[in-house]
Amino acid sequence: MMNSLKEQKEVLINNKEFYRNLTRLALPIALQSLMLAAVAAGDALMLGKVAQNEMTAVSLATQIQFVQNMFLGAVTAAGAILGAQYWGKGDKKTLEDIFNLMLRFCGILSILFFLACELVPGLLMHIFTHDPALIAIGSSYLRIAGWSYLLTGISQCYLTIMKVSEHVKPGALISSCAVVLNVGLNAVFIFGLLGAPRMQAKGAALATTIARVIELGLCIFVSSKASYIRPAFNRMLHLPKQLKADFIRQCLPLLGGSLCWGVGFTSYTAIMGHMGSDAAAANAVAAVVRDLSCCMCNGIGSAAGIMVGNELGAGRLDKGKAYGTKLKNLSYVIGIISTALVLAVTPFVVRMVILTDQARGYLTGMMVIMSIYMIGRCVNTVTINGVLDGGGDTIFDMYSLIVCMWMIAIPLALLGAFVLHWSPLVVYACTCLDEVGKIPWVMIRFRKYKWVQDLTRQ
Repeated sequence: MMNSLKEQKEVLINNKEFYRNLTRLALPIALQSLMLAAVAAGDALMLGKVAQNEMTAVSLATQIQFVQNMFLGAVTAAGAILGAQYWGKGDKKTLEDIFNLMLRFCGILSILFFLACELVPGLLMHIFTHDPALIAIGSSYLRIAGWSYLLTGISQCYLTIMKVSEHVKPGALISSCAVVLNVGLNAVFIFGLLGAPRMQAKGAALATTIARVIELGLCIFVSSKASYIRPAFNRMLHLPKQLKADFIRQCLPLLGGSLCWGVGFTSYTAIMGHMGSDAAAANAVAAVVRDLSCCMCNGIGSAAGIMVGNELGAGRLDKGKAYGTKLKNLSYVIGIISTALVLAVTPFVVRMVILTDQARGYLTGMMVIMSIYMIGRCVNTVTINGVLDGGGDTIFDMYSLIVCMWMIAIPLALLGAFVLHWSPLVVYACTCLDEVGKIPWVMIRFRKYKWVQDLTRQ
């Protein structure tokens, strides 16, 4: 019986077709992820050339957008899960309704975060640091960057629909153009080039806001073409009740998982931020490297969700299951490659920014620890956020985060930082435990195949 199942899987998967589809989807998404991470890298590098406090304050302030992205990510991920299956089924009308649902939720979230940045930026900065200088710099950044947060949610809805409806390349190109513009404007406003004022941290915020305006404009313009899915504004307030229920059923576990992960990651930053400016500065640089190193696994994870979702939505459950297994195995290879990459760039990164000798020592240790973390991060991103979510098994991510992050990693980091007074490197290692530690649990969940299901309706 087992041999016949294995033979069936071999028949179902055409390797040439599989890798062609994976490359077609993953590379543009990975490039998009790389471009987005490049903004943070550009901010860190340029502000690192100005002063350590400027770099650290902006790194802490951008955690607000990180939290916002967790909310937006849950909404757009729910849209992508249902959207990929309905696109595989060929139901464009329902995809338009999914677009409407995403716009409604993301629009509300964007307004709330915008108001928080404009009205209480100092209170937001207090979450991450008690240093008055860092709070002042970060608050000035948030008052300007808050305008970009108002637009991000809408553009992410457009980009998500492009991704699941076979327009992934234009979406990636739009994001890439916005990032190139952002990095260029960073240089202009941070350093005062081309006759512009030298704005330092405020300049980074202004560059981000201008780039987001142009990104949204490009999304709307490109989506006006006949072959693209657009929001059906005439149905915005009259959406099918069953579709809304299905959307919320997918979104709530994703939101729970996103909040667990997002707030948890923000807690890590806050813990390191309270261990002194040197530890905070080293962690800020390490975070940029981590985000850049995760780009390929992010691309493959997103591609996995689309590929598996398309097959399941089309009713080809066996093929979707076989795709999921192959993608899960591939995630280990990506993890090992990412580990080697982090170790290879460590000497270069340590010399790149202006840091104190103490901060430089912390950064070197953090990079080595991060290299091990990358294996768990890649496996979990592709398997959980790609394969399991693509089949609608969205609740497992929240369960695993509650146990591994909130019951193990965060308590250990808090205990080490504020009670036992461990070295910042040991505390940093505690913050990396969750991804590596949950791999066995993830594999057990995967083999139950609860994710092999068609979520579409007639």
